[in-house]
Amino acid sequence: MTEQSENVITFEKVKFAYPASDGVFAVNGVDLIVKRGEFLSVIGHNGSGKSTLARLINGLLEADEGKINVLGLDVSEGKNSIEIRKKVGIVFQNPDNQMVASIVEDDVAFGPENIGVKREEIGERIDWALKAVGMEKFRRSTPSRLSGGQKQRIAVAGALAVKPEILILDESTAMLDPKGRREVIEVVERLNREEGMTVILITHFMEEALLADRTVVMNRGEIVLSGTPEEIFENGEKLEVYNLSLPRITEIINTLNGAGLNLKNVLRPEELSVQLLSRFSEKGIRSAQSSSASEAEIISASEWDIDVKNLTFTYSKKSPFATKALKGINLHIGGGEFFGIIGHTGSGKSTLVQHLNALIKLPQAEKKYRAKRVKKGQAPPVMPEIYVGQFNLADKKTDFKALRASVGMVFQYPEYQLFAETVFSDVAFGLKNFKKDLKPEDIENAVRESIEVVGLNYAEVKDKSPFDLSGGQKRRVAIAGVIVTKPQVLILDEPAAGLDPLGKKEIMELLHKLHREWCKTVIIVSHDMDEVAENCTRAAVIADGEVVICDVPAKLFSREDELLSLGLDIPLTSKISAELKKSGIMIESDCTADGFAQKVIEIYEGGSNA
Repeated sequence: MTEQSENVITFEKVKFAYPASDGVFAVNGVDLIVKRGEFLSVIGHNGSGKSTLARLINGLLEADEGKINVLGLDVSEGKNSIEIRKKVGIVFQNPDNQMVASIVEDDVAFGPENIGVKREEIGERIDWALKAVGMEKFRRSTPSRLSGGQKQRIAVAGALAVKPEILILDESTAMLDPKGRREVIEVVERLNREEGMTVILITHFMEEALLADRTVVMNRGEIVLSGTPEEIFENGEKLEVYNLSLPRITEIINTLNGAGLNLKNVLRPEELSVQLLSRFSEKGIRSAQSSSASEAEIISASEWDIDVKNLTFTYSKKSPFATKALKGINLHIGGGEFFGIIGHTGSGKSTLVQHLNALIKLPQAEKKYRAKRVKKGQAPPVMPEIYVGQFNLADKKTDFKALRASVGMVFQYPEYQLFAETVFSDVAFGLKNFKKDLKPEDIENAVRESIEVVGLNYAEVKDKSPFDLSGGQKRRVAIAGVIVTKPQVLILDEPAAGLDPLGKKEIMELLHKLHREWCKTVIIVSHDMDEVAENCTRAAVIADGEVVICDVPAKLFSREDELLSLGLDIPLTSKISAELKKSGIMIESDCTADGFAQKVIEIYEGGSNA
C-alpha cells in the first residue's frame, strides 16, 4: 500500500435490501473505510453481501440508508454517477454481463472511448490490457466464440483499459485456469504497487486474499472481521462460525498438531515446509521416505464405460472464424469412476464433455450425413467414435433422448440452465420430458427428493423464482434439475467455481453421496487442482484439443514442470512435498490433505530410524 492515507471510499451505516428479499438486508449497517492505494480483500460465504457491496460503491445500486462517499463524491447524488464510474472499474464474476461488442478489441476499447481517451492512446491501451491478461492473439476474435475463461480475461482487460483509480474484482478469477489467475493477480498487484491503484478483491481463493494489505469478512450483510490476512486466518474457529471453511493448509496443520508436531499456523506451503524440516531435524531426521502412496483402484470393465476415439471438432467450420477445438481425443473412463478433466482455458474441456451426451453430435449421427465415396486406392477417413455404456453415439439410430436421460450435465454457468417461473417447474422439467407416464404425485415426490438432496428447503424454495436465488442456490437448483432423473453418468463443468469454501465442500460431498448411492460415474471439469486431488480416482489433462496425461492424482501431479508449462498448477500438498524433497524428505502421498498429513506423521513418529 502507498504511504498516502486519503480515504477514497467511506461507508457510514449503509443498508440495502433487494425488492424480493422480504425486508432482509443484503448489506446491513456497514461501516467501511478504504484508503487510497490500499489492497483490500473481501471474503464471505455466498449471499453474505460481497457483490452487493461492490455494486453500491460505483452506484449500480442505491443504498436504502446511510452514506457512501467515493473519491470525494456522494454516490447518492445522481449527477456524480458518471464521474464515479469513470474512476471505479468493476469486473463481475460472469463475463457475459460485461460483453458489449462483437470484436474483442472493440469490447476492450468501449470503456476508454466512453471516457474520452484520445484515439491513438486507445490503441496503446488495448495492446497493454490484452497483453496483461495474455489475450493479445485474440484481439480480432469474436467474444461469443471464446471459452468462459477467455471471456473473463477480456472482461478484466476492458476494466484495465480504463486505467481506473479504483479497481474492483468481484470473483473475477473464478473461471480462469491457474496460469490465467496468476497473470491477472500479478497485473493487479503491479498496478497497486507501482501506480498506487486502489484494489478491492472479492474472492473465495485464500491464496489471493493473502496478497492484500487488509481483509474483511462479511456475514449476512455485515462486516464481522477486519485485519491483516494473517490475523483473519489464524482464528479458524471464528471463520467456521461465519460459514467459511478453514484453509486446507490450516486443516493439515491441525491434523499434524494433533500428532504432537506443535506447528504454528502459517498460510504458505514454503512456511510449512520450513517448520516441518525443523521438527524432523529435532528428531534427528535428515532424510527419509514415506511408504508408497496407495493408488486408486483401477476400475474394471463396466456396462457404463465411456470410450472416446479419434474425436475431432471444429467450431464454425468452413468460415473465417473456424477454430479447431479437438484434435483427436482418445480417452477411456471406467464406469464407476469419479473422473477429473483439467486443462488451460480454451483447451477443449467443455467441448469434449458436450459430446458425451450428444449436445454436440458426431458427424455420422446427423440425419443428413452421407459417407463420402472413397477413391480407389485411398484409405477411408478415420471417423470419431464415442460409446457411453451401450449407447453408440456415432449411430443415427441411437435413442438420444434415452441417452440424455442417462447422462446428465450441469453447465459452467448454472443460471443458463434455469428458465422456469418457479424452482419446482425448473427441476420438474426434465423429469416430465423424459418420463411422460409419471403421475403428478410421483413427480412431486421426485422433485422434493431432488431439491432436498442438494441441501435446499423444499417448502421455502419450490415456489420461488430461480432467478431470485443466490449464486450458490442457483447452482444447487441446476444440479437438482439434472439429478431428478437419476442419471447413471453425471457430468459437471466447473461445479464449484464461484462458491465459497464451505459451498465447494458441500457440493463435492453431495456428488460423492450421489456416486455412492446410485450414480455410476461422475465426471468433473475443474481448474482447481486441490479439488481434483481430493476427489478424483483419475484425471485427464487436456491441452490444445488433445489428451496429454491421464493418470491417478499422485502420478499426475508429480509432473510439476509439465503441468506448469501447460498453464496449470499442482495441489497444495504437492507444493509442500516439492519443498521437502529439496532437503531429502520424500513424501509419497495420494495428494489429499489427510493422506499427506498421515505420511508426514509416519516419518515423524519413525524418528531417526525413518
